[in-house]
Amino acid sequence: MKEIKQIYYNDSGTSFYWRKEDGLVMDKVQLIFRETGFYFTKQELYLFKNCIEDSYIQNKCCEDCELKNQCHKFLLKTPCSQIDLAVSMEELNAVKDLVEGTLFKITLDDYLYGEGMN
Repeated sequence: MKEIKQIYYNDSGTSFYWRKEDGLVMDKVQLIFRETGFYFTKQELYLFKNCIEDSYIQNKCCEDCELKNQCHKFLLKTPCSQIDLAVSMEELNAVKDLVEGTLFKITLDDYLYGEGMN
């Protein structure tokens, strides 16, 4: 796909930069989780990461459960105050991996192709 540059992906979603004309639009990241797309700045991705961490704290009741993270759905807040996602603990793990993997790759690329270059 010439229209995008993929950043990170897992079984539940992907993240990428859009290409516009001859360059990448790097001030925002397109994050697709299940059937939902978000267009976040790096700061909003960090806010989403915090929402995910808060959700883990509030919904850690699955540890002793026989169904182990697959039955209960709860609302996951997003940086968009009008949008919450209904997710299970298994889906929360997947979106956590997607967001953290995306942030790791962005940070690594910023270092390698920015301040880390001699």
